[in-house]
Amino acid sequence: MASRRKSSLIDDLYDIASFLPWWLSISMAIGFYFYLDSLAVMPVIDPQKPMAHVTGSLVYYFTYWGRYVLPVIFVFGAVTSLKAKAKRVSLFNNVRYDSAPQQDSLAAISWREFEMLVGQFFREKGYKVNETAEGADGGVDLHLTADDSKTYLVQCKHWKASKVPVNVVRELYGVMMAKHAAGAFVVTSGQFTDDAQAFANGKNIQLIDGRLLISSIKGRYAAQDMPVISSVAPTIQCPVCSSDMVLRTAKKGPNAGNQFFGCSRYPACRGTKAA
Repeated sequence: MASRRKSSLIDDLYDIASFLPWWLSISMAIGFYFYLDSLAVMPVIDPQKPMAHVTGSLVYYFTYWGRYVLPVIFVFGAVTSLKAKAKRVSLFNNVRYDSAPQQDSLAAISWREFEMLVGQFFREKGYKVNETAEGADGGVDLHLTADDSKTYLVQCKHWKASKVPVNVVRELYGVMMAKHAAGAFVVTSGQFTDDAQAFANGKNIQLIDGRLLISSIKGRYAAQDMPVISSVAPTIQCPVCSSDMVLRTAKKGPNAGNQFFGCSRYPACRGTKAA
């Protein structure tokens, strides 16, 4: 495993500023300037108190230069934050209005852009989204906060060939339980194995494959339908009996391997909807 790059205080402050909303970073830049400027006063020399003079001089030079350095760091962080927001919105709109097939839309972007797309997807649903550092926090890529202050975890898998296996879902479930999160999402550009879907069944983990993600971004499901964690699948009603529907994968026939919504009352009701 590669060693983590050591960062300076300036790097850390810049990272913090770039993760904050741009307007908050600008506000902090202005606040830092006026606060430090008020402290940048040359101390009066008192021969009887040499240490006080040394301490006062250090405070003076720190605040004198800090009133310029700190605001600049936060202004640059605000610019980075604003660019990241524009990038997320651009990715989201490109997918929403792209007429290309699902596999082409998601395959054309990088794994990092896929994370940004997923983050914007949840922002559009009303969640507050916090991104985690690469490789940190047990593989969790995003932390969501709902209007009721409940926390949800998201893991993104930009997999073009392999299906997401059950161990990925199982590990996220363990992290979810350890952190006492209200639920979790696994979002992939591809598909999930049958074992992964079976494990998620009955737990507060929602599996969102590429087709379902694209369909929701394009507005084929109402905002209140996708995603909601109160059960495994989005609360889509059966067209036959109006019961909740669950996400399933066809195991045979011409649509084998494709996902669809089936009535939760199957086999009593055989209502279906395309995913």
